[in-house]
Formats: sequence, C-alpha cells, structure tokens
Amino acid sequence: MDDDSRTARWRRHTEVALFVASLIFLASYAVRVLGHGHLPPAVLDLCLALTFAAWTLFAVDYAVCWRLSGQRLGFVRTHLLDTVVLVLPLLRPLRVVKLYEAVQRRHGRPRLSLHARVIVYAGLSTLLLGFTGALAVYQHERGAPGTTMRSFGDAVWWTCSTLATVGYGDITPVTSRGRVIAVGIMAVGLGLLGAVTGTFASWLLQAFSRGEDDRRKDGHGNDERPSGS
Repeated sequence: MDDDSRTARWRRHTEVALFVASLIFLASYAVRVLGHGHLPPAVLDLCLALTFAAWTLFAVDYAVCWRLSGQRLGFVRTHLLDTVVLVLPLLRPLRVVKLYEAVQRRHGRPRLSLHARVIVYAGLSTLLLGFTGALAVYQHERGAPGTTMRSFGDAVWWTCSTLATVGYGDITPVTSRGRVIAVGIMAVGLGLLGAVTGTFASWLLQAFSRGEDDRRKDGHGNDERPSGS
C-alpha cells in the first residue's frame, strides 16, 4: 500500500472526529472571549483546557499525515491548507464540505460541481472568518484606551464592513494586534470576493454558451436524425 493510500485511509477514519474537535475548539474559544468577566474562572479554565486539547488533536493529525506521506519538508509545500489550519485551527470547520462530499460518495450520490464547491467554500469561509475575526479583534480591543469597539456587536459590525471592503470608519481597531487582525481580514475579504464573483461570472458564461450552442443546433437542424436511419 503506497503512502497516499495510507494517508487517505487515515483521513477517512479521523475526519468526523476532527470535525467535532474543531467545533469544540471554536465553541470553547468563543465562550472564553464572550464569557470573560461574566463566567466563573473554573469555567474559563475548562474552556482553555478544551481549546488546547482540540489543538493537540490537530497537531497529532498533522504529524501522522506528515509521517505517512514520506515527503518530509515537501509535505508543507504540497499541503498548505493543512498547515494553515494547524496554525489557525478556527478554520478547521471548513472541512465540513469535504465531510459532506465523503458522505455523498458513500451513498453513491453525485459530488458537488466545481462551481458549487467554490461558492460553498467561500460562503462558509466568510461566515467562519467573520465570526472568528470578530472574536479575535474583540478580545484585544475591549477595554483598550480610546477603543470604539465596546461590545461584541460592534466587533461583528466592524468585521462585516471590513470583509465587504466597505470600511465605514465608525469603528476602528486601536491596538497593534487588532490592526494586524484587520489586515488579515481585509486580505481575505478581497480574496473571497474575487473567488465568488469570478466563479459566478464563469458559471454565467458557461450557461450562456450552452444556451447559444443549443439555439444554433436547433436553427441548423443538427439534432435531426438523417432520413432512412
């Protein structure tokens, strides 16, 4: 059995468990941020322990896949998404699309088309990055001197306007970490916007092209069967 098959089998057996761990990671991080100053320290410590436990599972999965691939440092270059997810585990729930496709294949149903996959990935990425970006920036901005982000609702509003590349300017980060997060959200927002608009435009062009081809065939009678057949 080659390395690729071993890695694929490992991923099939661990995909569901790691997806559940990613949800636990996201939930525990959100509780720690939003519950700061409102929940008992024991609860916050438990959430911190769950966060580190989930990340440890992600690190073990990455190490096992690296070992099974046999690529050494080449694994990092060929698996950039896995590396990014390890560094930013809040993005791990994006793998729900692959989990959905795996379930569809097991039931013998067709997979999502390329355009549908791009749009679903972009939509899920926008929601996850918007939520996690709001959590991250709110964690660093609340209580900072001169902050205009006084509630999580303010953070969500700022994240939405930033992802949409609108930037009203009514709420802006004042801390250095908050501004670093802002730069990342701006870059991702531009990328997601380009991916969605480009994919939608490509789908429209293909749809119009198929319609034009069908009209030409009907007009020239190419679909008619020859006499005597």
